[in-house]
Amino acid sequence: MNKVLVLGATGGIGGEVARQMLAAGWQVSALARDVAKACEQNADFTWIKGDALNRQEVIDAAKGCSVIVHAVNPPGYRRWAEWVLPMLDNSIAAATAEGATLVLPGTVYNFGPDAFPLVREDSPQQPRTRKGAIRVEMERRLFEASTKGARVLIVRSGDFFGAKASSSWFSQGLLKPGKPVGTISYPGAPGVAHQWAYLPDVAQTMVELLERREQLDAFACFHMAGHLDTDGTQMARAIQRVVLQRTGIEPRVSGFPWWLIKVASPFVVTFREMLEMRYLWEMSLRMDNTRLVQELDREPHTPLDEALAATLTGMGCLPTPTASVSIA
Repeated sequence: MNKVLVLGATGGIGGEVARQMLAAGWQVSALARDVAKACEQNADFTWIKGDALNRQEVIDAAKGCSVIVHAVNPPGYRRWAEWVLPMLDNSIAAATAEGATLVLPGTVYNFGPDAFPLVREDSPQQPRTRKGAIRVEMERRLFEASTKGARVLIVRSGDFFGAKASSSWFSQGLLKPGKPVGTISYPGAPGVAHQWAYLPDVAQTMVELLERREQLDAFACFHMAGHLDTDGTQMARAIQRVVLQRTGIEPRVSGFPWWLIKVASPFVVTFREMLEMRYLWEMSLRMDNTRLVQELDREPHTPLDEALAATLTGMGCLPTPTASVSIA
């Protein structure tokens, strides 16, 4: 049986990849600082006590693994810039020791406006943000690792949405988790295309690519087309449609309060990060998935309304649909 170590299995993408790999027959181990709490979240994984910042603990946890999923972030995003590269270096050390494939969920932060509007895997990476520069350095280190015994798979997608995507623009900007959808606060401008990705589709893409990992290049990167909002209005309209169908009430759409984010950004780290990424809402961006389709023959893709219904229900923003009962 194939064995995988997932770093970040208590998070959105890490947890979704771990669940899908388990369903696909993988033996799933996951690293957690608090094993008891992690077991409450999912008892089907083999939880190993450890910290992604401790190299030896990562190396020990990865023993016998053919794949390592690096989907971990510093707790609460505190000291992100300081800790994210050491965390990756520890995963690289473990993957190199095991000759394993190291999987990284990629982002569009690597790219600046010179690569827009159509972004390919080989587009120039000239980021205009601090976080983007760190992302570029992460991929540089991964490429170097691919020449020293490790294998690397990067799956790059747009902004996540999904029931478990808690740290995302969708759940932190557009809507308020746990509350009915009364207003959709959209950060982009009409006419500006924006790239979205449904979390289960991203995980499925990773799992399917991992099934043929030996056929891929030692350093393999793929872009997902996901769900493209071509004019900056389609995502909000789809949410309105889904909510109206389920509740009979159509939420209104408002502009995102960028002015408030700017005023509060000196005092709130998350707001500073959001403000830094504003350019991604001001310029159209579309990802080219040609390479992925050539490899898999298609891209895993859940219809938008279906994906949104599952997302909003899982976030506690929609009531669970009542199953109809037929009487003979």
